[in-house]
Amino acid sequence: MFRILKDRILGKNNKSQINKTKDIKLTKSLEKNIYEFEKIFKENETVIFRKIESTDWSQLKCCLIFIDGMVDKTDIHENIILPMMNSKSPQKILEQNTLDLLQNKIINASDVKRKNDPNEMISNLLYGNTLVLVDGFIEALVIDTKGWEKRGITEPIAEQVVRGPREGFTESIIPNLALIRKRILSTDLKFQFKEIGTRTKTKVCMCFIDGLANEKIVKEVHKRLDDIQIDAILESGYIEELIEDAPLSPFLTIGHTERPDIVAANLLEGRIGILVDGTPFALTLPYLFIEYFQANEDYYNTFMYASINRLLKVFSFFLSTSVPAIYVALVTFHQEMIPTPLILSISAAREGVPFPTIIEAFMMLVAFELLREGGVRLPAPIGSTIGFVGAIILGQAAVDARFVSAPIVIVAALTGITNFLIPKMIGPLIIVRTIFLLLSAFLGLYGYIFGVIGLFIHLMAIRSFGIPYMIPIGSLKAQDIKDTVIRAPWWYMYYRPKLIGGKNPIRKKDSEIPEKR
Repeated sequence: MFRILKDRILGKNNKSQINKTKDIKLTKSLEKNIYEFEKIFKENETVIFRKIESTDWSQLKCCLIFIDGMVDKTDIHENIILPMMNSKSPQKILEQNTLDLLQNKIINASDVKRKNDPNEMISNLLYGNTLVLVDGFIEALVIDTKGWEKRGITEPIAEQVVRGPREGFTESIIPNLALIRKRILSTDLKFQFKEIGTRTKTKVCMCFIDGLANEKIVKEVHKRLDDIQIDAILESGYIEELIEDAPLSPFLTIGHTERPDIVAANLLEGRIGILVDGTPFALTLPYLFIEYFQANEDYYNTFMYASINRLLKVFSFFLSTSVPAIYVALVTFHQEMIPTPLILSISAAREGVPFPTIIEAFMMLVAFELLREGGVRLPAPIGSTIGFVGAIILGQAAVDARFVSAPIVIVAALTGITNFLIPKMIGPLIIVRTIFLLLSAFLGLYGYIFGVIGLFIHLMAIRSFGIPYMIPIGSLKAQDIKDTVIRAPWWYMYYRPKLIGGKNPIRKKDSEIPEKR
């Protein structure tokens, strides 16, 4: 059922429902061409039609079409209108092609192209370019005059670092591409554009390094992007959900980031980046499970400090998913496994509490998630304060009122704190933790073990664009585990990931290493 719904969204079963741009029949009559565009943009007062007739060019009659708010009017006035109005051309020049004169000798804009496809004209017009229709020609000039307001480059709020670049992506795709380009000064860096969304016509750019990226993965990404037939793409999350391999899995198979240095590092390993106009979040693929525990700062600090951080994140994954389940299993079914002083302390703390342990755990975990989500949505200056103060007050009040016991408050607090060490995994952690908790509540530690086995089977079955999700975890080769739960020193990491950057595996050359892996 899910596959049928996804195919419909991707357009495999309903291509007849795709909204296409209305066809315009252009002629050599300027007035008729203007009338065609006016029909398309009727009742739209932001579309400006500026007619020009040069006093020195007796046969020059043209019309500029642009959208107010999307263009730089000063640029249009100084580089298009004034040159047209003030240019004095002798008869010999007038005998030449008028469009050639305008494109090559009159208009001062940096990017002037000729288009004869009306749909391309409309697409460029909607993206902030200016159209110049000339009497006697079916073609039109498309001039780059984009000038909409955009946010400046700032540090990403969600991915702040102590050491490393402070630049983050913005909502404009061209500056974002420039941030990647200035980090990889190579002619092998390729940018390939597409327009997705029958109504929004959102610009999407796929970037990769030719010679490093796997050609099969590049073709597969092209195919999945071309199969998308949806009316609107407003954020990269739309594309992420439509092209991912395991849509029903809580774990990501496509990564996302606001940092250009992370995208550049992924490209240099042979991965592919997808940037979407209108959002600061870029997609990276293939995305593996181990990337949850990796951070760009790991590669800017010493390898020993980075390895300690990695181990803490792996340990926090265990604590966040397992502590509530193990606590409930031990207290409910396996009291004999708890040391006597500790079980007496837990029993004394639970005296007078009306709810069983599983209900206690659910209540506290839900309360913590409510506080966390509320803190995220509140303004930044008070959000963190509300979260911490609310948790302290709520936990103490619940214990004093005998709604819950003190140990379960400690368990919920430890679980919540370890969440923050892996911020991109908060969603999967909540789902896995809940499943483990339910299994432990019914089957004790056996249920928890069954849950762990099921989780490993699920993770081993996932693929990200054909790449096994759990590589290189479990490999016995030293070079394969050099950048997993620990980060080996740079002078030891000779190779790129085998299946991702296998086309050109050598990352660091050294006379002592073999040419083949």
